Amino acid sequence: MYIDFNKMNGLVPAIIQDAVTKNVLMLGYMNQEAYRKTIETKKVTFWSRERKCLWTKGETSGNFLNLVNIKNDCDNDTLLISVQPEGPTCHTGTDTCWGETNNYNPILFLSELQDFINQRYHDMPEDSYTTSLFKKGVNRIAQKVGEEALETVIEATAGTKDKLVYEASDMLYHLIVLLTNKGLRIENLAQELLERHTPNWDKKRRIAKSKNK
Repeated sequence: MYIDFNKMNGLVPAIIQDAVTKNVLMLGYMNQEAYRKTIETKKVTFWSRERKCLWTKGETSGNFLNLVNIKNDCDNDTLLISVQPEGPTCHTGTDTCWGETNNYNPILFLSELQDFINQRYHDMPEDSYTTSLFKKGVNRIAQKVGEEALETVIEATAGTKDKLVYEASDMLYHLIVLLTNKGLRIENLAQELLERHTPNWDKKRRIAKSKNK
């Protein structure tokens, strides 16, 4: 990977992002030596512009940034570094240098689940419930969505919140399986809802557009 260290007198900005939560944790700077040490040790190392020396994040606090991968931008002069942080990132004790909490948004897991189900569809491993659904075909998958939807309704009207969440999760899982079987993803639904949320969305025009496809 080519990195242009010449534009900023030997330094490049390094944006640190949590590999799981996708939250930005901090911004540091690297020179060639810091970059090489990061690659070698798998611990993110920066160049301190104040102290004029290398410093590995966590070397005194124990809050290391464990390297996952590094990406370069289109101009080859800014790095995006994915990490697994050990403890808070900021020297003030907060998770990020902006005082934010580095929480994982569970909604992101839907894309991960979609990728997992896509892989099941591609590999069709034995002894997999998802594989068995794909082998039974679209009619059976659609039937399962209907069954789980009915159970969700029952829990919503006469059950508990915990059971509602459980059954609704089953329904969503089978819906993703159905979408995958039809060559779609859960993101297609998200995109549809996003378009509906715009002020100029027109339901009649949307229906007419769907009929013309």
